[in-house]
Amino acid sequence: MNIKEFIRSMPKVELHVHLEGSIEPGTLLKLAERHNVTLPARTVEELHEWYKFTDFNHFIEVYLAISSCIRTADDLELIATEFLKDRADQNILYSEVIYTPFTHLPHIPLVDQLAALNRARKAAEEKYGIRINLAPDISREHRPVEDSYQIAEWAVKNRDNGISSLGLGGPEIGNPPELFASTFEIARKANFPATPHAGETEGPASMWGALKTLDAVRIGHGVRCLEDPALVAYLKEKQIPLEVCPSSNVCLHVVPDLASHPLPRLLDEGLYVTINSDDPPMFNTNLTEEYLRINDQFGFAEPQLRKFVFNAARVSLLPENEKADLLQKLTTRFDELEKELTG
Repeated sequence: MNIKEFIRSMPKVELHVHLEGSIEPGTLLKLAERHNVTLPARTVEELHEWYKFTDFNHFIEVYLAISSCIRTADDLELIATEFLKDRADQNILYSEVIYTPFTHLPHIPLVDQLAALNRARKAAEEKYGIRINLAPDISREHRPVEDSYQIAEWAVKNRDNGISSLGLGGPEIGNPPELFASTFEIARKANFPATPHAGETEGPASMWGALKTLDAVRIGHGVRCLEDPALVAYLKEKQIPLEVCPSSNVCLHVVPDLASHPLPRLLDEGLYVTINSDDPPMFNTNLTEEYLRINDQFGFAEPQLRKFVFNAARVSLLPENEKADLLQKLTTRFDELEKELTG
């Protein structure tokens, strides 16, 4: 077994992947036809071309078009079912999956959203032996902020019903975390974890806001922390996990190319790093591909690849007994694969 086969076969854990951003073109076409939504492309091949990232405005255009095709609870169950099949195909044993419930509220009540997603979760656990939990997020463009309280309250209420944390997404520039202090206070009072995006298109100030104002337990992206030595020191001391998404960072021009990505420096600084795919089809990637790319670019061998996976598992928001089970499964499978790799 060579290293590429090892990467494809190895068990994985992912903490930063968007449900809506994982919808494949074929599924989107199916949903568009179901609801008579006109898309800029009419075949799967044309949609693949349209999906290809060009700039952030185009990314938002694609994301909004996808969201406009999700009209019923059955639609959510379908995309979650297909998402989970892909998880199984990649040997991803556990994922914490970001999705934006407010987007779907005009068509699907929160109780129906969660019921649909939980049906898919349960079926996948029975069929594939894999698990996900949900990390609903609030868009930074969500105004007035008071409207987001219902999402926070709903997330906290369903912490034992498939929801693991409360996130904050959307454009960072001009939308600092401090604007959402009152929303995340609802989570903080309930001792419910916050997992906001920060430090991607905005710099260290966004991360400080996420850490100090929102009490973030993990940071989505966070790669621009290196611009502030004090922030790097804080992240290292506290071992705050970063959900690093290399291909996403390249596509969104956080870095010019993968060779320029700060991943090696983040590791050299002693920071806690996990590897993730963000919005896979939009960035022409998936979690397995992310591992293949960083292995090709930076030459990470089996021990570092294994460490990335265990890093993610250890800071997952599973109950401790379930986390222990996950860690044992990972250990067993990695030990088997290592023997195959070196045998």
